[in-house]
Amino acid sequence: MAEPDYMEDDNPELIRPQKLINPVKTSRNHQDLHRELLMNQKRGLAPQNKPELQKVMEKRKRDQVIKQKEEEAQKKKSDLEIELLKRQQKLEQLELEKQKLQEEQENAPEFVKVKGNLRRTGQEVAQAQES
Repeated sequence: MAEPDYMEDDNPELIRPQKLINPVKTSRNHQDLHRELLMNQKRGLAPQNKPELQKVMEKRKRDQVIKQKEEEAQKKKSDLEIELLKRQQKLEQLELEKQKLQEEQENAPEFVKVKGNLRRTGQEVAQAQES
C-alpha cells in the first residue's frame, strides 16, 4: 500500500497523524470480560444465560405487544365493513320502528282498528271500480 505524500516529507512543521486510541478496548472491564469470554469459549461453555424471571418478563412483554397489534388491526375496519355496519344499524332501526307500530296498533282501541279496516275496504272497492 502506498504511503501518503506527507509521510515522505520530513518537514518538522507538519503534525503527524497518530492512530486514535479506542477507549473501550483500553478499559479494564472490557479486557476482563473479553478474557473471560475467550476462556469460556475454549472450555465449551456458553455465555451466562438470562435469569428465568427476566425471560418470563420479556416473553410477557412480547406477547402483550403482539396482542396490541392484533387489537389495532381489528379496530382498523375497511370501508366495506363500515358500510355493512351502517346498513345493519339501519335495518335494526327499521325493525324497531315496525315493532313499535305493531304494538301501537295492538294497543289501540277497537274503534280505531275498525276505522282503519273501513278505510282499507273503501280503497279496495274504489280501486276495483276503476279497473
